[in-house]
Amino acid sequence: MTKNILIAGFGGQGVLFTGKFLAYAALLEDRQLSWLPSYGPEMRGGTCNCSVIISDEPVGSPIVTEPDILIAMNRPSLDKFEPAVVPGGEIYVDSSLVDRKVERKDVTVHYVPSTALSTERGFDGIANMILLGSVIEHSAVIDKKDIPAAMAKVVSAKHKDLYEFNIKAIELGYEFG
Repeated sequence: MTKNILIAGFGGQGVLFTGKFLAYAALLEDRQLSWLPSYGPEMRGGTCNCSVIISDEPVGSPIVTEPDILIAMNRPSLDKFEPAVVPGGEIYVDSSLVDRKVERKDVTVHYVPSTALSTERGFDGIANMILLGSVIEHSAVIDKKDIPAAMAKVVSAKHKDLYEFNIKAIELGYEFG
């Protein structure tokens, strides 16, 4: 099995963190992987995306041009990457920030109001983890049992208070579906 995943949004939405988390989870599962961040010159507010490939076979190229899974955290990302998703692929949309529906009929779409859920549940700033919870629930791209260990790897010691916060956000994503 190989899953080509593209996570896209604005800087500051946790796009790169989401990709890094998936990469660590795949490492814990002894899978082959690639993690390739891409972002503009702005640290926050500029566009960024992250390619993650998780596979049972060696990964030849780290670039995802035809994602099986697209996580679109804003409208410019959906506009840019929707056409690239493979037929039969999945698109996960932060419906609180994206004001249009996916136009494709040959993909499965999940609308998750992750930014709104993040704010109303007091999880400000981690809409990315809510969306990722939905991805994990529907696609089984990583095993749920590896989430705590992977989160421990990506949450720095300086921010260890955010460990449980992120786990709860992922769980909220499962529940939302």
